[in-house]
Amino acid sequence: MSFTSVPTLAIRSGPSGHHSMPVLGFGTAASPIPEPTMLKETVIEAIKLGYRHFDTSPRYQTEEPIGEALAEAVSLGLVRSRSEFFVTTKLWCADAHGGLVVPAIKRSLKNLKLDYLDLYLIHWPVSSKPGKYKFPIDEDDFLPMDFEVVWSEMEECQRLGLAKCIGVSNFSCKKLQHILSLAKIPPSVNQVKTVEMSPIWQQRKLRELCSSNDIVVTAYSVLGSRGAFWGTPKIMESDVLKEIAEAKEKTVAQVSMRWAYEQGVNMVVKSFTKERLEENLNIFDWSLTEEETQRISTEIPQFRNLGGEVYISKKGPIKSVAEMWDGEI
Repeated sequence: MSFTSVPTLAIRSGPSGHHSMPVLGFGTAASPIPEPTMLKETVIEAIKLGYRHFDTSPRYQTEEPIGEALAEAVSLGLVRSRSEFFVTTKLWCADAHGGLVVPAIKRSLKNLKLDYLDLYLIHWPVSSKPGKYKFPIDEDDFLPMDFEVVWSEMEECQRLGLAKCIGVSNFSCKKLQHILSLAKIPPSVNQVKTVEMSPIWQQRKLRELCSSNDIVVTAYSVLGSRGAFWGTPKIMESDVLKEIAEAKEKTVAQVSMRWAYEQGVNMVVKSFTKERLEENLNIFDWSLTEEETQRISTEIPQFRNLGGEVYISKKGPIKSVAEMWDGEI
């Protein structure tokens, strides 16, 4: 079995420190929810191949099998210690309230069998009624997020040593700038969901904002994952990407991932098959030409796939796709 050492990048950890983050992560958002034993075995297989970055959320219901797999990997000697792993989980909408953030991260740590997270993210820029974890969220249960209170409690998670780094997920430029305006500890990462940072939606404005503020952009499912609430075939069907892939004797998926890597973007990809896990790792020993990069930048029609409709409600604080993304559509 081949082993690939995944490159890392430094992300901000507190006011002056940095933490090492593998540029390629293993994602676990899937519909239907993966069977726990299968997921645990797949994570162990991924560790053997070289994956060290694992992404989860209470919403995905995958924290416990990931925790079991990581513990088993350490006990089997696949890694020397937990410190070799980079683990991300998220603050769900129902817990995005004053007084609930620290208890929420402690629950996630218990599920993951960990003493600390490498990265803790606000999952979406909206809250929902506390204690109600149903998904999709009922229309009547959406609430406005008190960004100042929630972010201050995210900062407390870091001060307590429960998370090395903190960040956000699915935040527009405007919402991210709001967090920056009130943060004592700025976010380290903005994770953008399913193909919302990819060759078909390149997020130049958001990437520029993040770059200027030392925030890493993580692209979740840069390949266009198909799920019950997200997904598009537009990446895999792109003629430009197909032509480049054929010329380089690579897959469209590999070309898409290599492009994101060369843009300085961190990636989280999801696959539960060994062959695809290996394929996703094989993007680091070759590069795109300047002409190929230019073609991807100029010839692929831009299309926002994920409007976040399941987080939008006429009865809630975000009533339209335009309000969710603040006109960045």
